Amino acid sequence: MRFSPAFLDEIRARVPVSEVVRKKVKLSKQGREWRGLSPFNAEKTPSFYVNDQKGFFHDFSSGKHGDGFTFLMETEGLSFPEAVERLATLAGLSMPVETKEQRDAEEKRATLTDALEWAAVFFQKQLLGTSGAVARAYLDQRQITSAARDHFRLGYASSERHALRDHLAAKGVSIDTMIEAGLLIHGDDIAVPFDRFRNRIIFPICDRSGRVIAFGGRAMDADAQAKYLNSPETPLFHKGATLYNLHNARKSAHETGSIIAVEGYVDVIALTTAGLSHVVAPLGTALTAEQCLLLWRMADEPILCFDGDKAGLKAAYRAIDTALPLLGAERSLRFVLLPEGLDPDELLRANGPAAVVAALNSSLPLFDILWMRELEGATLDTPERRAGFEKRLREVATQIPDETLRRYYQQEISARLSSLFARNAERSFSRRSDRDFGASRAQRSFGQRPEARPGPVHVGSALANSALFRGVKPVMSAREGLILLILLNHPDLLAGQIDEIAALDFAASEASALRDAMVLWIEMGGPDCEDLTQFLESKGFSSALGRLSGMAAHATLWSVRPEAASIDAAESLRQALVLHRRAWALNRELREVESRLAQEPNERDAARIRDIQTQLSALEGAEAALEGFGALSGRPSRSL
Repeated sequence: MRFSPAFLDEIRARVPVSEVVRKKVKLSKQGREWRGLSPFNAEKTPSFYVNDQKGFFHDFSSGKHGDGFTFLMETEGLSFPEAVERLATLAGLSMPVETKEQRDAEEKRATLTDALEWAAVFFQKQLLGTSGAVARAYLDQRQITSAARDHFRLGYASSERHALRDHLAAKGVSIDTMIEAGLLIHGDDIAVPFDRFRNRIIFPICDRSGRVIAFGGRAMDADAQAKYLNSPETPLFHKGATLYNLHNARKSAHETGSIIAVEGYVDVIALTTAGLSHVVAPLGTALTAEQCLLLWRMADEPILCFDGDKAGLKAAYRAIDTALPLLGAERSLRFVLLPEGLDPDELLRANGPAAVVAALNSSLPLFDILWMRELEGATLDTPERRAGFEKRLREVATQIPDETLRRYYQQEISARLSSLFARNAERSFSRRSDRDFGASRAQRSFGQRPEARPGPVHVGSALANSALFRGVKPVMSAREGLILLILLNHPDLLAGQIDEIAALDFAASEASALRDAMVLWIEMGGPDCEDLTQFLESKGFSSALGRLSGMAAHATLWSVRPEAASIDAAESLRQALVLHRRAWALNRELREVESRLAQEPNERDAARIRDIQTQLSALEGAEAALEGFGALSGRPSRSL
């Protein structure tokens, strides 16, 4: 019986080789591969390897090599059709029936593939021709090189309504085939079908094997109804089950052990050109479960790098809901939060590859983004509201099917809730004490905190030596000063995030006391009662305010200024808080591991220290990007 390549590819995509092999071989993870004892020869040292990314096994002891079908044939003596039937059942697929209708469908599929390939070649030639001059100029402006255009097979669809239709018709492609391939617009009210893509730069979309199955088009007309247009669903193309550049990224993902998902075609091309070739993109939709599974076949923790705007953050939040029911011990996601208004391509062109690498190295785990989402806008000032907040978090965690992982999520939720609610209780007690005894919480706590303070948080030299703080000898760290500066000049942000700000850990006692005074100002009525600066001066913080003023005098970061837009300041504050929490957690873990290592030297803890130090260095690069925020959006980028 003959099986179509598409059917066999679908089985391979749904059933990893390791899933087939582990029924006969006990496998253990080694890097990006699985290892076990040979099922073909008796041995004591494992020489049998499985690579799911590449889709094969290799046995060094016997020299046998192949995919899941081959493994069943070699170990169980099955014929190829029998192996296909076994794995099709495991994949949840029905075996194709070799009927005339099935043969006709396969022939039609081949015809569609041919038509799409011919269309791709036609679009490529159009880009190089006279009509493609405007499109080439646009690509030049976006710094997409000729080599990149060739690699990604970029093309151009002219404004003519029937250019592609007539070209394919001359090759013998029927109108019905063009319609089924998604190349023509048709309908009951359309007498003559016409080209779907017109006056657009064309991005071919390929399947796992590199065959063209659809197109994306970027409009050249500024007033086009849709800036980006994709092919419709067809027998070959299912938008939610496809990733742009998957066929190119698979090899690089295997070599690096990582895969990056961005939002747009141009982002993929730009990052690939910059040397980050393990990058893919969804196709204009929210990340689907099928796309998550494709990502996890290439890496345990894919990195989602969405645009730095509200839409990008919402996309990240939606991805959490999609991923939670699929999470496992070796299956999660990480997130990169870019500066406001920037996509990966813009960040790359503005600050170079190092800025993108720094952002990727500072990616946050899924739980941190989940916590951020649930805490955003939450009001926790009563027991009932705190109970509701906790209930929502725990209900979210119940979506995780892996029992062990679900238990760890519940433990992490408990730990963070204890810390957050302890801060709330402390503030509530201080509020009552202030009212009963007339004592200032900020004055009482200046220079001390009730809990034992850890050592100072590491602050990267990029931020500490940047123009933001150059020439100033701060008592507090650069990052702590940045946070307080933004809050001081934008007190509306303080009021909107009072619980999160109150729960922050600061290394400098002066920074902690100043923050406590700001919180007290909000609790006593805030803007309705007294100017924040005057309030702080009345509480004895004139010297601290002077030091912050000195920092601001050297700042090029526009968003710390009082005249900066609130949305800019909010984004800078968000980024600074994310970096601060991450650095604090890493330094705390570093001290714990160092203490443990001093008592009992071992390679595991030594390796963990090296890993933490690498992550801290990556945070330093992310801090460097903060200083330039705002320079690309028309706001002033120089100090006044």
